[in-house]
Amino acid sequence: MFSLNLDNVTDSRAHVVENKFSQQVQLTVKEVSKALLGKDHQIRLALCCLFSGGHLLIEDLPGMGKITLSYALAKALHLLYNRIQFTSDLLPADILGISIFDQNSSLDYTNLQSTQDES
Repeated sequence: MFSLNLDNVTDSRAHVVENKFSQQVQLTVKEVSKALLGKDHQIRLALCCLFSGGHLLIEDLPGMGKITLSYALAKALHLLYNRIQFTSDLLPADILGISIFDQNSSLDYTNLQSTQDES
């Protein structure tokens, strides 16, 4: 990842300027590439999502390194790693829990979390 400096460009080529952020991205890509070979482009795209504060849905064929990518990114950036295996019958309440109205108390809701093991 590089930034381009187009000020005072005398020829048709832009001068590439490396900053600390781009160097840190390069180091992160290099570190994740140790666990996931040949996927530099996908690693950079995942980092773009992460740094922009967005969400990332990783879809690919089985065995192509989706879990390895997410785990290696979390390890390289010292982040927490949690994973949910989605199935066709999975509902939001299975992940987030549900709120049940308690008639005995005044407008209080009881939050029930799912107790199923997600492995």
